[in-house]
Parts: sequence; C-alpha cells; structure tokens
Amino acid sequence: MYVRASLLRRTLLNRTAVLALGVVLLFAAGVLLGSYTVTIPDFFKIVIAHLTGGERIPGASFIVMENKLPRAVIGTMIGVAFGLSGGLFQTMLRNPLASPDVIGISYGASAAAVTAIVVFGATGPAVSGAALGGALGIAALIYAISRGPSLGSGGGSRGNAAGSRLILAGVGIAAALHAVVNFMMTRADIRTAADALVWLNGSLNSANWDRAGMLALALLVLVPAVIALAGPLRILELGDDAAAGLGIQVGFTRLAVVITAVGLAAVATAAAGPVSFVAFLAGPIARRFTGKASLPASALVGVLIVLAADYFAANLAPLLLDGTVLPVGVITGALGAPFLLWLLVTANRKDA
Repeated sequence: MYVRASLLRRTLLNRTAVLALGVVLLFAAGVLLGSYTVTIPDFFKIVIAHLTGGERIPGASFIVMENKLPRAVIGTMIGVAFGLSGGLFQTMLRNPLASPDVIGISYGASAAAVTAIVVFGATGPAVSGAALGGALGIAALIYAISRGPSLGSGGGSRGNAAGSRLILAGVGIAAALHAVVNFMMTRADIRTAADALVWLNGSLNSANWDRAGMLALALLVLVPAVIALAGPLRILELGDDAAAGLGIQVGFTRLAVVITAVGLAAVATAAAGPVSFVAFLAGPIARRFTGKASLPASALVGVLIVLAADYFAANLAPLLLDGTVLPVGVITGALGAPFLLWLLVTANRKDA
C-alpha cells in the first residue's frame, strides 16, 4: 500500500511538472512569437533596460513591455485564479458542474459591469470595480439562499444536499442575471453596446501593468488561503461526518472555501472579464491528466487554457478570419460548450 501511494504521488508530481513546462513554453511563445517576433537575447536586453533605465530598442521595447509581457502575465494570473476557483468548488461540492461560470458568479460580475458601462458610462478601473462588487454580492446571495442546516454542520448527505442547493440557486440566479444583461444591451447605443460586448466576452486586449499589479496583490492574499485550506478540503472529501470526527470544523471550512473560491473568480473576472469556461474546464482536465484531483494541476491547466486560447485568438485567428482579432473568451467558450455536453453524456452513461 505504501509503495502504491508513493508511486501515485510520484506520478502526480511528474505530470504536474509536465504541465508547468507547458506553461513556460506557452508563456514564452506568447511573448516571443506572433505578429511581432522577438529573439531571446533581445527579450532579456529589453527587460533589463526597462528595469535599469538603460537604452531601449525602438519599437520592440514598447511592444514587449507594454503589450506582450503584461498580456502574458495577466493571462497567467487569471488562469491560476480561475483554475483554483473551479478546483475548489468542484472538490468541495464533489460535482464537475460546480464552477463560477455555471453557478452564477461570473454572471453577477457581468451584470454589474454592463450596468456600470451602460447606465453610468464607466470605463477602465470603474468597470473592474463594479464587476468585483457584483461577483461578491451575487455570491453572498447564492450562499444565503442555499444555506440551510446542512451547510453549517452535519452529515455527508446533508452536506451534499446543501451543495446541490447552491448549484441550483446559482443556475437560477444566473438565468435572471443573463436577462438583466440582455435588457441593458438593448438599452445601450451602438458604441456603448460594443464596449460592453467586448468586456462580456473576456479579453486581454486591455492588459496593462497597473491591472497586473492589482491582480498580483489579490493573489498574494488568496493563494496562501488556498494552500491553508488544501489539507482540510482533502479531509472534507471523506464526508462531513468523517471530517467532523477528525476534528475539522465543517461549516467554517466550507464557508472559507466558498469565500476564497469566489474571491479568486471575482478578481480574475474584474481583470479580464468573464473568460468563459476556464474554471469549468481546468479541474476535470487536470484530474484526467494527473489521475486525481489536484489544485496545483488545476491552476496550471487554467493557465494553459488561457495562454493557448489567447495565442490562437491574437495570432492565428486573424490569419483565418481576414484580420479579425478575437477576444480570448470566444475561444474558451468554444472549447467549454462541447466539453460540457461530453460531461453530461458520460454522466448519463454511468447512471444508466
């Protein structure tokens, strides 16, 4: 038994290392390749000159430091945030459908952001702030609606019932918020609607260092919280009764996981818009690749999805679509829809 556990642990670490290598390669491709290519020596020369105030390469320095690098950095961070958020929800609720996209949190951010754009004419940081507030507010509403005796304490069956209520409450509220977004879009003029539509699809086109700094500060708080919750969360997978018997405060742990997962999804959505299905895809793909649920693997898969989708949207889609640059959320949405159908079909086969 010990040998088998050791082998499984080694396999998990090796496959997680493969995912990390993939992230490094995609990050490098996003910065160095594309419509404007940069050599590795020039990249380091540009970064060092930027940090030390040295001589800059005309054109190249601006493209790398103000476009390519902040875009890749923010793509990496929102991939981590969405991947961890989806992994936390799916692990706690033991349901692959439990992700911020499905249970309404992303719709809360979207409704608040579109309202800010259409009604108040907000732009830039104000839209991000509205999205953050909307995601947190809707998450609190969903939690309050779904919260019953079983979410605070008690046995495994009651905890599962609470998780089902949370998902159902989220789906219902998401439908209502989707109607709010559609109503706001019909009330907006063409230019405002176009701005809102770009944000709704999720995009890295507006990536900059100020946004990257705010997102990094948020992750410096939230990622350690994920690390602290990883141990209790693994015990919680055994069931509420077993976890309580092992000394875990079930209600407090569930609430802490929900707050942390919502915070991750909210800050990522505020930074780049509701990039569809990243949180939904990351956990199941990581589980199938590594052989077991793993939050680090979920985070890395989230990064891989965002970076790969953004590279395709920014560099390959214009070649196929006569110069049209797609938002990254369009690509991830195209990936997520068939994957959702596949999950539903395989679940039905298991139940049959």
